[in-house]
Amino acid sequence: SDAICNFVICNDSSLRSQPIIFNPDFFVEKLRHEKPEVFTELVVSNITRLIDLPGAELAQLMGEEDPKLPGANSTASGFFRSLMSLKRKEKGVVFGSPLTEEGIAQVSQLIEYLHKNLRAEGLFRVPGNSIRQQILKDALNSGTDIDLDSGEFHSNDVATLLKVFLGELPEPLLTHKHFHAHLKIADMTLFDEKGNKTSTPDKERQIEALQLLFLILPAPNRSLLKLLLDLLYQTAKKQDKNKMSAHNLALMFAPHILWPRNVTANDLQENITKLNNGVTFMIKHSQKLFKSPVYIRECARLHYLGSRAHTSKDDLDLLTSSGSKELQPLKSQKRSRLDSCHQEETQQRTEEALKELFHHVHNMPDSAKKKKLIRQFNKHPTALTPASDVPTSPAPRRTRSRSFSGLIKRKVLGTPVILERKSRDSTPEPVRVSKENVQLLQKCGSPAHMSQAKLKSLEGQKEGSCRRMRARLLSKDSSSL
Repeated sequence: SDAICNFVICNDSSLRSQPIIFNPDFFVEKLRHEKPEVFTELVVSNITRLIDLPGAELAQLMGEEDPKLPGANSTASGFFRSLMSLKRKEKGVVFGSPLTEEGIAQVSQLIEYLHKNLRAEGLFRVPGNSIRQQILKDALNSGTDIDLDSGEFHSNDVATLLKVFLGELPEPLLTHKHFHAHLKIADMTLFDEKGNKTSTPDKERQIEALQLLFLILPAPNRSLLKLLLDLLYQTAKKQDKNKMSAHNLALMFAPHILWPRNVTANDLQENITKLNNGVTFMIKHSQKLFKSPVYIRECARLHYLGSRAHTSKDDLDLLTSSGSKELQPLKSQKRSRLDSCHQEETQQRTEEALKELFHHVHNMPDSAKKKKLIRQFNKHPTALTPASDVPTSPAPRRTRSRSFSGLIKRKVLGTPVILERKSRDSTPEPVRVSKENVQLLQKCGSPAHMSQAKLKSLEGQKEGSCRRMRARLLSKDSSSL
């Protein structure tokens, strides 16, 4: 399913020959840029689920407090710290300055060159020529493009200068705020059946924690870290040529990307092994660490789309529209199962949405708009119109009037006249409407224009005719007797 969702086909005829790549982290990046506070709260809440951070360390991770680093209160190595800080006072446009996109663009030239020269033995361990390095450093600080393929510089010169750039950053690439979190990640181990910690690292939880931690890195730091770890991963893959394993590379780069600034090995003491092992783990699993966890993707997507049904429908449309020649099917059975799953989910959620909408329309006050909406609902098939499920209040039952005046009132006022129901045993007496009454009703014209006075006069005429009819009936009965 991930392979299918990672790309879609554009329906535009002018672009059909060019597949459009869909970034599965699109909504994650959108949430990070548009609502950074919501994004940070979402990520940090999941970090604390995996890592037990005390209040002070959590505040440092959130940037609410200044990080308390090892060796900060020690005076034993103060001379070495002051010497290292003096070396960083001379700042350039790239070297020694805070990390910027401009600096990354310049340093990326070094990374691209090293990707082509990974077979050099002792890469990143053997130092290069200091004079050539200074020339290259000045050129990068000036912002000029450098032709590294001209043969003027050696791969060891470029590799050493990359480490110098990372070492002269004001803070490590993984930032001071994240230092304690990385120590916690290094301690993640599996539990046995009794719930006791073992010495076996819990790789899955470590990868998940690093994915979350990298999400809240500053954007320039995250971009350069991705480029760097990918370079070190490719270097370790050719360790049979360059003799540089992932652990050897971690020993070279841990002080530059993870160790706090202005500290020595004595300040870290027992933490050095953890930090070096942590960088080794990052290099080995670098291809997984810059993907957002699935639940972060889902939360970010639902934050913008509001419901799973909407996205499911879109994904279904994309999959069905790409059923032509443009989409290369991975496995027909797997995709058919995925399509049927999407269809069932979409149908179910569409019906639920229609029911909610119909409930809302039904509860609206009587108006022309409500009648119009109900007519639109009635145009849909019965399967999609939840009329049968809505508990509608029973309409008042209209009972036919047995009198001529009731007939007039229904025609004129348009309101049903509810009469008391007679007993079931008694049979209703047929009502005869005389020809005069019918003509009288026709003379009334439109009921809407009939006045109340005219109505009363008509009722009076009817009552008089009824009395005369009763008198005639009584006289006939008496004569027969």
